[in-house]
Formats: sequence, C-alpha cells, structure tokens
Amino acid sequence: MDQPNPSLLRSERVVQSSQKRLQVEGLWHRFGGNDAPWLLQGIDLQLQERELVGLLGPSGCGKTSLLRLIAGFDRPCRGQILLDGQEVSSPTWLRPPERRNIGMVFQDDALFPHLSVWDNACFGLGVDQDRSRAHWLLELVGLGGLEKRYPHELSGGQRQRLALARALAPAPSLVLLDEPFSNLDVEVRLRLRSELPNVLACCGATGLMVTHDPEEALAICDRVAVLSGGHLEQCARPRQLVESPTTGFVASFVLQANLLPARQVDGQTVNTPLGLLRCPSGATAIDPNTGLQVLLRPEQLQLKADDQGAGSITCREFLGQAWLYRIQLDNFTLKLRQPLSNTLTLHQRCVVTIDPAAELLLYPQQLPLVPA
Repeated sequence: MDQPNPSLLRSERVVQSSQKRLQVEGLWHRFGGNDAPWLLQGIDLQLQERELVGLLGPSGCGKTSLLRLIAGFDRPCRGQILLDGQEVSSPTWLRPPERRNIGMVFQDDALFPHLSVWDNACFGLGVDQDRSRAHWLLELVGLGGLEKRYPHELSGGQRQRLALARALAPAPSLVLLDEPFSNLDVEVRLRLRSELPNVLACCGATGLMVTHDPEEALAICDRVAVLSGGHLEQCARPRQLVESPTTGFVASFVLQANLLPARQVDGQTVNTPLGLLRCPSGATAIDPNTGLQVLLRPEQLQLKADDQGAGSITCREFLGQAWLYRIQLDNFTLKLRQPLSNTLTLHQRCVVTIDPAAELLLYPQQLPLVPA
C-alpha cells in the first residue's frame, strides 16, 4: 500500500463527543492494490475508558494489522478510527503516531541497549516534563532501585516490565500490547499477565492486547474480541464468550472444542459420524440450507479401546488431572478429555461415543441438541 500522503496530515477535527476511548468503525484494509485480498473486513470495535480488551485469534487473522492501523503506522482503505471522539484515521486523513497519545509494548520489549533503566523509562518524556511519574512507574512494576542498570543486566520479565513502564510514562490514554508475554517462560508469563490489569488501572489507561492464547485473554481481559480471517467474529466478556459463542469458529478456537460435520435428517434431527442427534421438543426447526456443525467439548465424548473401532489415537497428553487424546476418525480429528483411569496407547484402535447426558449446540443456528 502507498505511504500516507503528507498533505493528509492536516489538523484533526472533532467528530463527536464520546465517553469511548477508542472507536473502530467499518474498517477494511489490504496491501498491494485492488486485486489483493482483504486483511481486515468491516471491523467494528469500541473500547471504554480504563478497559482492557484482548484481541484474540490465530496467526494471520489480522490482529497485528489492526494494531498498526490504530497506532497510525498504516492508513485504512475504508472506515475510520477515533480516539476520545476525534478522528485519527480514515482513507483520506491520518494523524501521525507521535500525536496520538498511544503507548506501545512489543513482543521483544524493544528497549534501547545503550540506555539505563532510568533513561529507557524516561525516553518518551519531553525535556520539560516531570520525571516523577517515571520513578513511580518503576516502583509500581517492581524495578525500584534498578535505575542504573542496563537492559542486558535485567531478566526477561524485568525487561518487559521496563517496556511497560516506558510506554506508560507519557500518560497515554491508550496502550497497545502486541503479544507482550509470548517470549517469556511460563512462570514469568503467568506472573506478569496477572499484574497487567492492576498496572493499567493504577495509571488510568485503556489497553488493547493482541494474543493468540485463549487462556491468557480470558484470564485477564474485561472483554475479548475474536478475529478470524479478517472478520470480527464476536466481542464479549469472557464468561459470555465461553457460555454463548456465536459462531462455530469462536466455539472451537476459544473453547478448544470439536466441530463435527452434520447432515439434516428432518426438521428436528441431524446425522453425524458419531450418530443421530435431535433438537429437544419444541425447538426451532433446523435450517436445511446451511452448512451444519455440532459443537462437542472434549469432556462430552467417551472413549473405549476396541481393535475393530473406527478411530485411532494419534496423540496423548498428560494434563495432571486427566488425559487429552486426539483421535483420527475418518477425515477429521477429535479431542477428548478422559480420566487418568482410562489409559490408552498411541495408535490404539478405539470407539468414540457422545456422553448420553451431553447438551450440544448446532451451528450456525445455535440450536440445542441431545443424543437421539
């Protein structure tokens, strides 16, 4: 895509007064001209003041592209972005990144190796700005007393804390975090992610955090926005996302659940590779004109060794309190969670059945199903 024209860097205009910190409205974006595929398609997203929102999705779904557009590194092809009610991006207008009052925390911390902890923390401050906030932030993130050290003298977790303090020092209204914990070991990652909401709250900052880890997003974010193939599938509070996923993709990606192909038998029944399923009496009739999929959580399936079974165990993971099996069945794979007492070996033939008490969902209509 062409670089923004300098003539577009005019003085910003106030579009409307708003309590919302960030508004992304009808955003479309792609690189490489009119024949290139769209990276983002019709994105609508809003962040309230002091809210931490997770931007969740698999690699290549458009998370980082959206972050770059919000930061001002790229100009959208369609739609607009507003900060505190002011338009900052559109196809014909771009406010430069340095004039957006946005902090950035990157995956690799991006510290200046030749600057001390103190100088890194103060880097974004003007010559005449008060340095007391930087001192307070270093204390807040646990780096008090380390001001004279250099980045190579810090641990990975300390460097990422410093990157966060540097981003927050100029008192930005919005902080963008691009997978900030992915390069850290498990213990440090868990500790830092639990501290992030409190640090942002103490600073009165709104946060948008990119991650591909559903557990991370659900654990600490006020809301989670799920992207797939450039589309915003759903944006909701973590509990709502888990209990009421609106699409099959959200259900499978966020819940790590199975999507089983289904074929309509009649208005209340579908056939699947694991048998017939029916809608409870009085439920809405099944739409025959849509691709049907059944959501099956790993714990809703049962597993039994059988030399004549249609399934084969391709993977077995020890989860501490249970086994997680992956079963190859025809041309698709199922994930099953089983008690430790049900121990099967790799490549063992098996039979997979649905728990008779399971309550399932049929997508895209989100109809309830039970075993027939």
